[in-house]
Amino acid sequence: MKKIHFFSEKVVIVTGASSGIGQQLSVQLARNGAKLALAARNVQKLENVARECNQRGAQTLVVATDITEQLQCENLIKHTVEEFGCIDTLINNAGITMCARFDEMQNLTVMEQIMRVNYFGSVYCTYYALPYLKKTSGTLVGISSLTGKTGVPTRSFYAASKHAMAGFFDSLRIELADSGVSVTMVYPGFVATEVRKRAFGTNSTSSGRSPLNETEVMTAETCAQLILNATAQRKRELVMTFGGRLGLWLKLMAPGLTDRIARRAIKNIQGD
Repeated sequence: MKKIHFFSEKVVIVTGASSGIGQQLSVQLARNGAKLALAARNVQKLENVARECNQRGAQTLVVATDITEQLQCENLIKHTVEEFGCIDTLINNAGITMCARFDEMQNLTVMEQIMRVNYFGSVYCTYYALPYLKKTSGTLVGISSLTGKTGVPTRSFYAASKHAMAGFFDSLRIELADSGVSVTMVYPGFVATEVRKRAFGTNSTSSGRSPLNETEVMTAETCAQLILNATAQRKRELVMTFGGRLGLWLKLMAPGLTDRIARRAIKNIQGD
């Protein structure tokens, strides 16, 4: 794996760092010489990731953080600056999902929770990090999803939160045009992580299993590498797969067809 010198000695915050894409981002950043502030709710898992990063020579800071709580996001930024003196990159990676039709949901508080994690968590962390990112002409990253570009059945709340995230960061990019801070939005397709095992169902609990064959989708390692390459190049956005790019083109040219493809894809995954 080619080293990305852009991150050498840079201070990087990764939310949702305890597993999946966040864990891989952290390990690869460590390999590339970054100083890391790792944030998630599960301290034990965070410390395991920190050990992996330390073994690769990285300085790490573990900050237990529930990003749905504004004060905890402020605390994450404060501790990072106290430890390292600055912030060069903030990667808003933490997220949760769902797998249920809207008209079958039994509890709408799920909607609020998904929005608080996927959208407001990114807003809170960005708000407190931005003054420091301006000082370093830093990089802001939002990890969205293809559902942040187009609707997907059984993912309505998730798609809404990712659309909100995209609208926020796209607007912020324009506001920050003269600040030196770049904003990169990332739109992965299916990636092999545990997120689908924790997806909210109709009764607001997770099934504990993924509807996908996780061995047949992009690995978290590959996904993380693509994200870091795009960040180092200060790209505006990254739509990660050819299928995703083709789907967005089809949405413009034949939106009805795109809807039918999305519906068929989810049916095939769930075996309906």
